[in-house]
Amino acid sequence: MAGQGSGGNVIAAICNVFMPGLGQLVQGRLLKAIMFFLVTWACYGLAFTIIFIFLWPVGAIFHLWSIIDAAKYKSGND
Repeated sequence: MAGQGSGGNVIAAICNVFMPGLGQLVQGRLLKAIMFFLVTWACYGLAFTIIFIFLWPVGAIFHLWSIIDAAKYKSGND
């Protein structure tokens, strides 16, 4: 990727809107991609249960964080 604000980062951020972690995967950052995907979907999945309904905001925060992280990524910074 060329750097912050590049077209690749915009595409990666848009990918994260649809699936958290996909943008990091596009950028070649496998560990962050797995972390964002697992944490976000675990929180969203547990939020569907009555007991853990309070977890959806945590999932939403991680989802937003994954989008911002992909958009602000600078190559060689990870």
